Amino acid sequence: MERNQKFADVDTSALKDIKKIAGQLIRQERKRRHITQIELAGKMGVSLRWLREIEVGAPVTRIEDHLNAALRLGLSTGHIALPILYMGQRMRFPQQLIHGDLQAIERMCLEAISEMAINSLKRDLSPE
Repeated sequence: MERNQKFADVDTSALKDIKKIAGQLIRQERKRRHITQIELAGKMGVSLRWLREIEVGAPVTRIEDHLNAALRLGLSTGHIALPILYMGQRMRFPQQLIHGDLQAIERMCLEAISEMAINSLKRDLSPE
């Protein structure tokens, strides 16, 4: 195996878009709920400056911090998780989904996964 074949080719450019969109949604929800940046940063355990970086979608921020903020604000995490799932399948994420009802899509995904797991368990437990 050649050195260049050890790792799969991965296009991580979508991560920049995910952070930008997540930051915008976090800022909008924080403002809608009348939460200050200082309050949210304190709840997250990050500095005010770092929260500002998250809200502008700076490339240096971590997806983990975007998830932390989204979860603390009660936001869906589909705007983060679904594009990453698409990346993992080497598929391009349809950007128009970001502006749709991601909670419904998330629920459908979770139900499909649960159904597959239950069916697999039933097969494993059924006498042959």
